[in-house]
Amino acid sequence: MATMEAVRIGIAGATGYAGQELLRLAARHPCARVTAAMGSAAQSAPRVLPRLARQWSGAVTPLSVETLAREADAAFLALPDADSAELAPELLATGVRVFDLSGAFRLRDADLRRRWYPHTPEAEAIEAVYGAPERDRTRLPSARLIACPGCYPTAAVLALHPLVSADLLAGDIVIDAKSGVSGAGKKPTERTHFSECHGNLAAYAIFAHRHAVEIEQELGVPVTFVPHLVPIDRGILETIYSRLRPGATEDDVAAAYEDAYAHAPFVRLTGAALPEIKHVAHTNFCDIGWRVDATTGRIVIVACIDNLVKGAAGQAIQSFNIAFGFDECAGLA
Repeated sequence: MATMEAVRIGIAGATGYAGQELLRLAARHPCARVTAAMGSAAQSAPRVLPRLARQWSGAVTPLSVETLAREADAAFLALPDADSAELAPELLATGVRVFDLSGAFRLRDADLRRRWYPHTPEAEAIEAVYGAPERDRTRLPSARLIACPGCYPTAAVLALHPLVSADLLAGDIVIDAKSGVSGAGKKPTERTHFSECHGNLAAYAIFAHRHAVEIEQELGVPVTFVPHLVPIDRGILETIYSRLRPGATEDDVAAAYEDAYAHAPFVRLTGAALPEIKHVAHTNFCDIGWRVDATTGRIVIVACIDNLVKGAAGQAIQSFNIAFGFDECAGLA
């Protein structure tokens, strides 16, 4: 049954890029009330966020599990993987529902989880629901821990899952993914330094990116995933290459997408009009376009999202809405 009272929301990691997006969205949500906004560490200094002036009047305080447990019905963790892995079980034990934006609880295979997220508790100790709203909505209302998908996997899986499910693809799947610098998080590194990324384009982590494992988990098929860092602040564009199975047509592709997303308010199908990052920036939309070469059977799919909204904070709020029985678009339209 839908919850009628405002849900008390706590945010850990509210000064990071995704955390500030969460705070912005939660502050204007008609069915939620931000009762705790915290930094990423107990030693962090209290601070205000000028970007949210006249939208949210509070101050970000040091991280406190006790305060989150006392003042929140739902906690959003925009923290590093190891921190979320430690904090989530403590909050769950107090009855707080947890929406985790890190990767700590996304992988279901124990061996893969130990390799990519070694700080995460064993599966028998904690159970998470992978929170992709377009595919997992029936599981969200009963979930206590929602593992929000990664930004790269969000675009890739939304673009590919309908075609894989309909058995329309027969060739290798190659995902050429490009992300703005905010996808690397707020903590500065040599790679994200202005002098390194400005005017540059670079591939990285080939055959060694944990999002490839997450994509394969959700699709059930192998992929070649090549991420790139581009000198823009936000947005992801993925160009995906494959082949249709013999006999499949462009009409079959369109029908698979339309059937999958007929009732998905945040997926926009653009067909041959290929999407661009500017079309989705600062929104919770995923735009998907495609072209098919009927002679060769080759297909090219282009998917775009804002990595901080649909790839992080917006998708988390979307899952929150479904989990608590609110309108799916609440706070996001």
